[in-house]
Amino acid sequence: MKRHVFSGTMAAMLALLPLAVMGETKLVLDGSTTLGPLAKAFAEYFMQQNPGVKISVSESGSGNGAKSLINGTCHIATMSRAMKPEEVQAAAAKGVNVVAHIIAVDALPVLVHPSNPVKDLTVQQVKDIFLGKITNWKEVGGPNMKIVKISRDTNSGTYECFEELVMNNEKMANDVEYVGSNGAVRQRVMSTPAAIGYAGLAFVDKKVKALKINGVAPCPVTARNKTYPIARPLYMYTNGEPKKGSTLERFINLHKTKKGREIVEEIGFVPAD
Repeated sequence: MKRHVFSGTMAAMLALLPLAVMGETKLVLDGSTTLGPLAKAFAEYFMQQNPGVKISVSESGSGNGAKSLINGTCHIATMSRAMKPEEVQAAAAKGVNVVAHIIAVDALPVLVHPSNPVKDLTVQQVKDIFLGKITNWKEVGGPNMKIVKISRDTNSGTYECFEELVMNNEKMANDVEYVGSNGAVRQRVMSTPAAIGYAGLAFVDKKVKALKINGVAPCPVTARNKTYPIARPLYMYTNGEPKKGSTLERFINLHKTKKGREIVEEIGFVPAD
C-alpha cells in the first residue's frame, strides 16, 4: 500500500483549506486587534446565515497575521496596515500570492483621561510628547502632571501607522509604555489621569476622551473625507483571489453588502467605498 508523506508546511496548508466535512466549512482569521471586533462581528453574522460554516478569529497583531497567511495557518490575515514589501516577497517565496481587500477605513484617535482639560493638540505636539520633548501636561495647556505615554507594541499595525503618520519614523522616548492591544491602551488611559495613548475608532467611549488633532475631531465623517490627519485603511489579505461563489469569497465580500456596511458602522469604522 502506498503511503503519502507531506512536509510540515504542506500538511498545514492542506489542513487549512476550506474543506466541507459533513456539510461544515472552516475559515481561520488571524491578525489585527484593531480589526478584531469587526472580524468577530462579521464571523458571528456569517455563521448565523450559514449554519454549516465555522469561523475562528485570533488577534495576534497585524505582523503575526501576515506570518500566519504566509505560513498557511490562516485563510485570512486581518491587518490594520498594508503588507510590507518584504512580507509580500516572503509570501511569494512560499508560493503565496497575497491579495489585499480594503474592508473599512479607520481613524486613530489620540486618547486621554476624561478628566484631562486638554481638548486639542497638533500632530507636532503629539509627536513631541511621544519623542519626550514635551513631558508635562502644563506645556500644552493642561494640569501640572507628568505625561504617561502609552503605545501599541511594535508588531502592531496600529503602531506602524502611528509611527508613519505622526512620528515620521522617529524613535519614541525610552519611557513610553507598550501594550499588546487597542483594548489595553484604552484600559490604561481610562485608569490613568495623566495618560495619553492611541487606538482605533471602535475603542472610543465615554471612559476615554478623543482629542481633536489640528482642530479636527476623529469620527467616521472626518476619516472618510480625510480631514482627520491620522487615518488609515483596514485590510483583509487572502492567498490569491477567492474562488467565485466560495465560502471565502462570500465572507471576504461581506463588507460590500448592505448588512456588512451596517456592521462596519455599528463597530465604529467607516465603510470602504
